[in-house]
Amino acid sequence: MNRILSLAVLTLLVWAPASTSSAQLLAAKDGPIVYGHYHLNVTSVDDNKKFWIDTLGGTLTKVGTNNTEVIKFPNALLLMRAQAPTGPTKGSSVNHMGFSVPNLRALLDKVKTGGYRIVTREEAPAAVTVKDDIGQVTGGPVSGIAYILSPDGVKVELVELKAQAAPVMHHHVHFFTQQREEMRAWYVKVFGAASRPGETNGFIGADLPGLGLNFSPSPEPVVGTQGRAIDHIGFEVKNLEEFTKKLEAQGIKLAVAYRKVPALNNLAIAFVTDPWGSYIELTEGFDKIP
Repeated sequence: MNRILSLAVLTLLVWAPASTSSAQLLAAKDGPIVYGHYHLNVTSVDDNKKFWIDTLGGTLTKVGTNNTEVIKFPNALLLMRAQAPTGPTKGSSVNHMGFSVPNLRALLDKVKTGGYRIVTREEAPAAVTVKDDIGQVTGGPVSGIAYILSPDGVKVELVELKAQAAPVMHHHVHFFTQQREEMRAWYVKVFGAASRPGETNGFIGADLPGLGLNFSPSPEPVVGTQGRAIDHIGFEVKNLEEFTKKLEAQGIKLAVAYRKVPALNNLAIAFVTDPWGSYIELTEGFDKIP
């Protein structure tokens, strides 16, 4: 791969974590809005635990009076609902999630041992050469990329950062849309993300503390996320009640009004849907999970 392509891929895909602390939403201290969680619809909770915990390296904890199970990754939490999804993430507005790891080959060996699908050849950008299931990237800290599928079709991009001390960290959320510029502008306006200059292989982006938001053009219309393998994504927001009032003042309708959930340690929540059908939960209090 030539140097120009390598640097472009690096610009898009790399966010090098600065902390290896055991706390989960590490970036919460760095801004009023950060990424919070994914909520998945799964056919089998136990089968998915084997994928997200035993294979990818998440850590299980229980929260609240109902002992709600939460799988922890640095800078993202994952919750599951036992409900067969209506479809995989591909084809929806949230095409995939991304994690960074220091040793991609070792993790892909675990993926193979677990019997999960590696789909790098099908999903890697056209300009990226794939060798032995790894997309070859040179010229910067990213040394490879790969794509895998969860039991229910959640597409996961793995980015290799050899200098990363933590075994796995949340890296990015990748949206597909036929209106990439408009979608990015919406997330910049609503959540205060910083627009990222340039593009790579059709990708454009924006950034929040600890997170890349990537936007690719979809050749076909996409559907919303509700009911799909990723049912909704979540952002952790300081002063959430005030933030919801600002959303309504902008003409953004709340799908679920601000409220607190006693069973989850009085976690404050609200829901909105972006104009492309991505269902979004807003929370205040998930940053307290150690």
